[in-house]
Amino acid sequence: MHGLDYYAAHGSLTEPGDHAREFAGLPADLGSHCRFAQDIILHADWAGLYGVAGDGLSRETLPVAERMKLAKRLLPGKKTSGTCRDFALMVCSIQRQRGTPARVRCGFASYFTSNPFEDHWVCEYWDARKQRWALADAQIDELQRRHLGVDFDTTDLPAGKFLNAGQAWSIWRAGKVEATAFGHGEATGAWFLRINLMRDELALPKHEISEWDAWRQLPVEDKLLSAEVLAECDRIAEATKG
Repeated sequence: MHGLDYYAAHGSLTEPGDHAREFAGLPADLGSHCRFAQDIILHADWAGLYGVAGDGLSRETLPVAERMKLAKRLLPGKKTSGTCRDFALMVCSIQRQRGTPARVRCGFASYFTSNPFEDHWVCEYWDARKQRWALADAQIDELQRRHLGVDFDTTDLPAGKFLNAGQAWSIWRAGKVEATAFGHGEATGAWFLRINLMRDELALPKHEISEWDAWRQLPVEDKLLSAEVLAECDRIAEATKG
């Protein structure tokens, strides 16, 4: 993986552009940064919990600068729509703007209800005080916290609450968890583990959007993993799991 200086610098999707001054006025604590993201982003899949019709809401991942520009047009009164990756990108952008190394991670969370380990994205940031990487889930606001029964700090996720894709792949290959425990809703299995493994590998060098996001169109034959694919994924998992 890259060094701390690399992750303290923006990538094309986290660069806030003309909106950097809006980050400068935020309090220093990470909780405030997460609430900032929650104030401008509505997860398209969770719209109903907020009394908003979900039909037609965009799930497109936007660069932070574009989302901030869109939010300026809509606020107050209406949020931009997106997914967990947009929350992670926003908080990652704020951290980098403050000089804190941060990166977006793709993997699986254990605190949702669809699967034991549900497809998810979070922000991983460098905790200088503790000299370690930590995970923040900016999507989980107070309403979701109550709905899911979340009773832990989502700005510093406890071990095991989120597995990056390399960690998830490795515990499946070790026979510790069935592949069907990992997925997105009804889409589960080893092939989905591979999807997130590839997405996480690309996110680490700041390519948070990729062709692997089109997994819903994946033909059946491409969901069968050959010995060669398994070996390649083993290599990627070892290099990215941290």
